[in-house]
Amino acid sequence: MSRARTNGNPERTAVSWSVFAAAEPGLAAAVERRFGLHPHHVLATLRADGSPRTSGLETRFTGGELWLGMMPGSLKALDLRRDPRFALQANPGAGTGMEGGDVRISGRAVEVEEGEARDRYVEEVEPPQPFHLFRAELTEVTRTYVEDDAYLVVEVWKPGEPLRTVKRA
Repeated sequence: MSRARTNGNPERTAVSWSVFAAAEPGLAAAVERRFGLHPHHVLATLRADGSPRTSGLETRFTGGELWLGMMPGSLKALDLRRDPRFALQANPGAGTGMEGGDVRISGRAVEVEEGEARDRYVEEVEPPQPFHLFRAELTEVTRTYVEDDAYLVVEVWKPGEPLRTVKRA
């Protein structure tokens, strides 16, 4: 199990995608489907002055991990090297339908510069070289969707806590 401490809250641990998927397989499948609808998503990082930066990003779910790949020297990569905290939101797509709901992942990014995991990623994805590769360690996964055209449903998962579901009419 991949666990790491997060910045700002020493009590909350971060876990790998595979740990989340084992804990909540239904939600994990829905999140992967939602991210699979479009190739580009929105990553939020923290600039050196602490203000937010949003950037477009492609993601990959492979080998039990959520991967974030970036161009060399990109500002988002430099942000994550300085402060690994991030938020990732699935592309909402065209219109307002939000097929599959609104999906957000928060956590910390761990740069993977060498080793078997990076080699497997390169073999499978064939990204343009050189590039930055970060493995996501999750601190929260949230999915919001409309059920039966009558309820707004919010599902929130955090490591070590049960899935919390709230329905609003």
